[in-house]
Amino acid sequence: MSQSPAPGSSPAEVREPAARAAELRAELERHNRAYYEADAPTIPDAEYDRLFAELVALEAAHPELQRADSPTQRVGGQPLDGFAPVTHRVPMLSLNNGFDDEDVEAFDRRVADALRGAAAAPGTQTGDLFGQPVEYAAELKFDGLAIALRYEHGILVQAATRGDGATGEDVTANIRTVKSIPLRLKTDTPPEVLEVRGEVLMFRADFDALNRAQEAAGEKVFVNPRNAAAGSLRQLDSRITAKRPLSFFAYGVGELVGVPMPDTHGELLAWYETLGIPVNKEHAVVRGAQGLLQFYGRIGEARAALPYDIDGVVYKVNRRDEQERLGFVSRAPRFALAHKFPAQEALTTLLDIEVQVGRTGAITPVARLAPVFVGGATVTNATLHNEDEILRKGILIGDTVIVRRAGDVIPEVVGAVPERRPPDARAFVMPTECPVCGSAIEKLPDEVIARCTGGLICAAQRKQALLHFAQRRALDIEGLGDKLVEQLVDQQIIRTPADLFKLGVAKLAALDRMADKSAQNLVASLDRARHTTLARFIFALGIRHVGEATAKDLARHFGKLDNVIAATEEELLAVHDVGPIVAQSIANFFAEPHNVEVIEQLRAAGVTWAESEPQAVEALPLAGKTFVLTGTLPTLSREDAKAMLEAAGAKVAGSVSAKTDYLVAGADAGSKLARAESLGVPVLDEDAMRAMLDAL
Repeated sequence: MSQSPAPGSSPAEVREPAARAAELRAELERHNRAYYEADAPTIPDAEYDRLFAELVALEAAHPELQRADSPTQRVGGQPLDGFAPVTHRVPMLSLNNGFDDEDVEAFDRRVADALRGAAAAPGTQTGDLFGQPVEYAAELKFDGLAIALRYEHGILVQAATRGDGATGEDVTANIRTVKSIPLRLKTDTPPEVLEVRGEVLMFRADFDALNRAQEAAGEKVFVNPRNAAAGSLRQLDSRITAKRPLSFFAYGVGELVGVPMPDTHGELLAWYETLGIPVNKEHAVVRGAQGLLQFYGRIGEARAALPYDIDGVVYKVNRRDEQERLGFVSRAPRFALAHKFPAQEALTTLLDIEVQVGRTGAITPVARLAPVFVGGATVTNATLHNEDEILRKGILIGDTVIVRRAGDVIPEVVGAVPERRPPDARAFVMPTECPVCGSAIEKLPDEVIARCTGGLICAAQRKQALLHFAQRRALDIEGLGDKLVEQLVDQQIIRTPADLFKLGVAKLAALDRMADKSAQNLVASLDRARHTTLARFIFALGIRHVGEATAKDLARHFGKLDNVIAATEEELLAVHDVGPIVAQSIANFFAEPHNVEVIEQLRAAGVTWAESEPQAVEALPLAGKTFVLTGTLPTLSREDAKAMLEAAGAKVAGSVSAKTDYLVAGADAGSKLARAESLGVPVLDEDAMRAMLDAL
């Protein structure tokens, strides 16, 4: 598109500044590439600054010459009010981690086995992997901030942080200040869309220089290069970011439109280099686990000499078609693995040991440490896992201890240094009462984790207890999700499950993300939840070790809740499949007066269930029989069929084995039916199952 003349200028007067501006842009970008990509600057900094200033002056005198891809646009504009959210068109997934040779060998076996299976499947090529190791691309795992750069028709139009993988923050203005990132791709035929995935980081020398400047200016110094990079990139004023020495390396791709995807990861990186996108030189294509481990060893030896921080290496199946065959699991690709370096360690003094209460009631000892710099951060607290671990490691309060940042993330105390032990060192004693709610702390036989027994009233466990109480398999309170529970608890509207049944439409509608209709639906759901079954209610209480099946056994065996509450451990042991640990856990739960009080509050709120006479599972006709359900039954849901079988004493399992007595199969039965037939397990349809039950 041609530029219009500046007001008061003739076309001839504009052409000369336009030509000079284009010349300056090209020269400055050439110097940028020499400095940031080739590590070989071609002019002194002062000369670069002079050329830059000339271009700034030209664009100021002739605003019509300003362009989005000009080097001057890296300087930054006015401070932003905040970062707008960016939805990633292709999710930015995390990687699974490996920490030793066995993890890498297991990864290689999984990949090879999966690809051989996929290659043998109908419609796929066969024999690609047989007789030769898998080919991988191996590269560095940078200790920086993951970024997605979106180019449209060769122009950088957006940059976003990874965020939660689905949604990140728009940091385009700040990314424009990173001089190693091209604002325009170096090609005459750019793709329609190219999303480059990579890492923004700060070289150690640049980090040291920045900290010296911060200190001289009386400003806060940064802890490590990663924090400096992340903090610099998330400045609301891009002019501040422009003063920070950030760098970038590309390592992946998101969306690509208009050109074919390169066949291999190695070819992708090579293509990036032709486009002027920075790619780290430390990468290689290797074969099999042996090649991966050799690359890891070589990089590990060179790690200290690298000019930037890394915390491991990354392995990816090289061929794109094989990556697609392997796919993804949860939030990570099956075709990639991050192989972390060993954790870094340091010595410090253990000042004290306190306990924290987790969301599930787990009591975790936490070490309070004299501040120590380890793994790139100052550590003052570290996990001690459990009481048994403290005893096993022989740790006393007052000891000099070894602190490790496991995986360069989670600090832990590895052990003590006995020869430095002071005379007044003392042993840790696990408290007998929860520091949050005062309930008894229990540690069942054969368990290493101690737990608070105040699940229904303990503030530390309140959110988890409410979510468990409301889940579909418990009281099935539709509409009571994580965000709402957080608000109800944080605003101290709800303290126990009984308080849920006091909620009204007006109170709920005043909460964030709630409206009258949503509030009305939740109140209606709470009304329905008042009428439940004894088994569901017992399960909803969240008693340790009491799952759905045990709750059903308890309800059947005792018939009435009061019988369960009053039962001794000996009486509980008579219940089907209840052993000593489960019996003790149940007895301990009901021994806490506050738990019984909450149950009474729920009854007073109108929560009811049908009760019956006690009935031992062993006396039921299908006791000892194991059924498996599969496929879609004509008239029954899977839950209804399960309930009918369990009412007759049967156990309903999730998978077919040699111990399965019957498989109940509906439409689209799949692999479970084939497995049952291969094992000779009798197969019933819905009618046959009903007939069996009717005949009992």
